[in-house]
Amino acid sequence: MSLSEIATNDMHGEKSAYFDGWKAYDRDPFHPKKNPKGVIQMGLAENQLSFDLIEEWIIKHPEASICTPEGISQFKDVAIFQDYHGLAQFREAVAKFMGKARGGRVKFDPDRIVMGGGATGANEMIMFCLANPGEAFLVPSPYYPAFDRDMRWRTRVEILPVECKKSNNFQITKQALEDAYQKAQEQNVKVKGLIITNPSNPLGTTMNRETLISLVSFINEKNIHLVADEIYAATVFSSPQFVSVAEVMKEVKCNPDLIHIVYSLSKDLGLPGLRVGIVYSYNDAVVSCGRKMSSFGLVSSQTQHLIASMLSDEEFVDNFLVESSKRLGKRHEIFTEGLAELGINCLESNAGLFVWMNLQHLLKEHTPEGEMELWHVIIQDVKLNVSPGSSFHSSEPGWFRVCFANMDEDTVYVALKRIKKFAGNGQKEGAPAKAKRWKNNNALRLSLSSRIYDETVMAPTMIMSSPHSPMPRSPLVRART
Repeated sequence: MSLSEIATNDMHGEKSAYFDGWKAYDRDPFHPKKNPKGVIQMGLAENQLSFDLIEEWIIKHPEASICTPEGISQFKDVAIFQDYHGLAQFREAVAKFMGKARGGRVKFDPDRIVMGGGATGANEMIMFCLANPGEAFLVPSPYYPAFDRDMRWRTRVEILPVECKKSNNFQITKQALEDAYQKAQEQNVKVKGLIITNPSNPLGTTMNRETLISLVSFINEKNIHLVADEIYAATVFSSPQFVSVAEVMKEVKCNPDLIHIVYSLSKDLGLPGLRVGIVYSYNDAVVSCGRKMSSFGLVSSQTQHLIASMLSDEEFVDNFLVESSKRLGKRHEIFTEGLAELGINCLESNAGLFVWMNLQHLLKEHTPEGEMELWHVIIQDVKLNVSPGSSFHSSEPGWFRVCFANMDEDTVYVALKRIKKFAGNGQKEGAPAKAKRWKNNNALRLSLSSRIYDETVMAPTMIMSSPHSPMPRSPLVRART
């Protein structure tokens, strides 16, 4: 007997190279001792650089957990049924944290916070609230590959990419929006809104105030919604500072009912496993409908209790935000300088957990097919799971998103060592034949002065499995024997 069409259709996006990279890693995960030649996971946008700060806080505050002797007195009150509005202290703490993550320049109302199962659940929830099947949202490209799953798969809402190019550092322009909107009109597609990611995934850049004002003016003129995904708000590590859409609403005439923010604690706090997603809407009807829909993706009351305690500690929060930013900046510097010494450039960025790496000079041909051929070599021979730009709907072949915050520093140097061996002219005997075909003596220098660790002498690190795909084997990437 066949399964339902909504469960089995192709709109999940699992056939994307983004997910195929995960599957390749799942089959052959790197471990410094158990599997030093395995695939290094550089496709996971996860912030593991400040776990020690959270662990230290938890040790000092055992009462924050209902599963400890110090917190057991709260067990019954937390474990019984909770209304889908969420614990009041949880919403208050998250609202305050959202303000701090935006430099204290804007305040958020706890009564406008709606819970979702991570940003994935929050994104789907806001789509269900705002659009009917067949209606569409404009999304500047390149954009996060799983938006196709999160926003389209079950809602049947369409995503229309708005092309952004390197010629202006992939910034969105009002003219590009006008062109995309007009094209949709000509095709009789109803545009219900615009989705932006700020800071950007995969670019690692922040939108300036003028751009945000332009976007708010655009959606107000068209009377369509603006959904601002701001889940990387506190990952900014250098200037310019992050500007939230909540700030520019004060500076431009607009209908607040059209503005909605998606947030989570997955990136800024590095807690994706706790599945804390937030929809913050200035529209009363959306808040009301969203709370009803949140029944299908609530944050557990135990998690709410812990998070409320942690985020209510202002001294901890202030210190965490400063230290996390500092550590992200240092890691970004280590990785980008290591690449630069190999002649590999990245888009200049100031936020996020990744870089947008330019390998156009290594393409055999400047086509999507050329990009995929290079990506196959990187996955299969170099054993790095980086994500090709085409999976982010980039119109310019040769760009790759590379994550740097989900591993220890030693693993970063192992990755740089592999890139050096692959891309440079210092190929050792026995190097993969395919990699040799990409050597570029003129473009790359092999003066990498940073320490490069041997892959066999590193400290153990955590093995990560894919949270995205249940399939054990990839139809695209085949492991070599």
